[in-house]
Amino acid sequence: MNTYNWYSQLIKPAWAPPAWLFGPVWTVLYAIIAVSFGTVFYKAFKKEIPWMVALPFALNLVFNFAFTPIQFGLKNNLLAAIDVLLVLGTLVWALYAIWHASPSLRWIVYVNIPYLLWGAFATCLQLTITYLNV
Repeated sequence: MNTYNWYSQLIKPAWAPPAWLFGPVWTVLYAIIAVSFGTVFYKAFKKEIPWMVALPFALNLVFNFAFTPIQFGLKNNLLAAIDVLLVLGTLVWALYAIWHASPSLRWIVYVNIPYLLWGAFATCLQLTITYLNV
């Protein structure tokens, strides 16, 4: 069964957005992530902020990029639910870390509010889909 058929056959809540919306949303979010996370890594490489501040940003990228292969490659809702919780958790950690590490970099928290909101929504959606398809 191909991925599209598999996903379309899952039981989803009535409030689930249409599948076509995910691409445009993630395109915008990845642009925000590229600029803001890139700034964090650049500042860490220049030793302007500690590497421990950049750690949750790096972990967030790992968990974020792992979601699609887990959800659509492995077709494993439970692992995807765990992964999306890690995405949201590392994002909160990252924003907290950069807020306290550098007042001049607090803009990173503000520009990532759409990512935080979508991440919280995506977490609720994935947890609901996982529950409905047990």
